[in-house]
Amino acid sequence: QVRLVESGGGLVQAGGSLRLSCAASGITFRAYILVEWYRQAPGKQRELVASIPSGGSTYYTNSVKGRFTASRDNAENTLYLEMNSLKPEDTAVYYCSAKDVRPPWKEYWGQGTQVTVSS
Repeated sequence: QVRLVESGGGLVQAGGSLRLSCAASGITFRAYILVEWYRQAPGKQRELVASIPSGGSTYYTNSVKGRFTASRDNAENTLYLEMNSLKPEDTAVYYCSAKDVRPPWKEYWGQGTQVTVSS
């Protein structure tokens, strides 16, 4: 059974920082596993925040570039999202995902962790 569990969310003032973690079990972060962070704010669609392939460049959505840093620890099967200079508009439920890019492209999701940034 594959399980992803996010942690590290909470309430923080604007300008503050948080580090989210996503611990995976039942799956190994092989080269064919793509790991990603998503977020969903109230009343809005879920959006991709960062995408980390095993090689190449990490993708960040424009609104978080320069403020967020995503990383993966393949040895520990753990995904991280370091969030700095947080803004109220960063308030959302943050989800991690792991996707097996080999056909037929299986994907797995965590339950999410709430991040609330006060103004």
